[in-house]
Amino acid sequence: MVTRTILEAPSRLGLSTGGVAMLPKALLAAGLAEKIGARLGGEVVPPDHDPRVDAATGVLNLAGIASYTITLADAIGPLLEAGDMPVVLGGDCSILLGCLLAARRRGRSGLLFLDGHADFFQPAAEPKGEVASMELAVAAGRHDTVLARPEGRSPLIREEDVVAFGRRDEQDSEESGSQRIEESDVHLINLARIRDIGIAAAADRALEHLARLDGFWLHLDADVLDAAIMPAVDHIVEGGLGWDELVHVLRPAFATGRVIGMNITILNPSLDPDGSIVGRFVDTVASGMTA
Repeated sequence: MVTRTILEAPSRLGLSTGGVAMLPKALLAAGLAEKIGARLGGEVVPPDHDPRVDAATGVLNLAGIASYTITLADAIGPLLEAGDMPVVLGGDCSILLGCLLAARRRGRSGLLFLDGHADFFQPAAEPKGEVASMELAVAAGRHDTVLARPEGRSPLIREEDVVAFGRRDEQDSEESGSQRIEESDVHLINLARIRDIGIAAAADRALEHLARLDGFWLHLDADVLDAAIMPAVDHIVEGGLGWDELVHVLRPAFATGRVIGMNITILNPSLDPDGSIVGRFVDTVASGMTA
C-alpha cells in the first residue's frame, strides 16, 4: 500500500482573510491522520501575510506566493520521488501551485479539481487580488505574472489534462468579468451537469477523461460541498455536493490507484465553533479515501 504523508501548508497568502490557516491543526485534531492511515510529514511554514496588493500586477502577496510555491514543491518532491502520496493541508487554494510544480518537475500529470468555483480569474477582475480566486488560471498559464512561470515552467498543468468538477459560480464569474473557463480546454463537469446525469456517471466521466494520463493530482476545496452543510468557508455560493456525493467522487478516484497526491483547502475552522463541521468533513474524506 502507498504510504500517505500529511504535510501542513497553513498559507493564507492567497486570501485577504485568515481563518483557513487553522485548517491543518483542526483536521489533525479531528483524527484525519489516523482515519486515512497517514504519517505526519511536518509543517511547511509560509511567509508572513502582506495586506498590500502589488501595484504593478494587482496581486495580493505576489512575492510571498511565488516564494512559497517553490518551498512547498521542494517539500512535496521527495515524497513523490519515494512513491509516497502527499496529502497537503492548506490553507487557501494558492497552495495548489506548489503541489502542481512538484508534479510538473517529474513530468506530465492530470488534475481532478473539486471546487465550487472555477478559480479562473485574472487580476484585473479580482477586486482584492486574491490568488485563491485565480490559481487554476495561473497554473494553466493564463496569468501574466511570475506566478505562472515558476522555474520557467509554464504551464504547470495543461488545460486538457484538467477536470473541473462541481463548479457552480457561473453567475458570479460572469458579473465580475472573469475569464471564461468555458472557453478553455479544461474539461468542465459543473454542478448543473452533475445534477443532470447523476453523481456516479459524472465521477465516471471525470476519471475516464484522466485515464489517458499516468496519474493525477486531486484538489479538494471544501466549498465544493453544499453551503447548507459546509458554511465554514469564506466565499459562500448556494448549492453544492452532499456528503455522500463527495464520497462517491473520492472513492472511485482513489480506487484507480493513480492519485499521486492531494491537497485540501478553504475550510475555515473559525466558522465552526463546535467543531462539528470539521468532524463530519474529516469522516467524509476518510470514507472516500479508505474504502
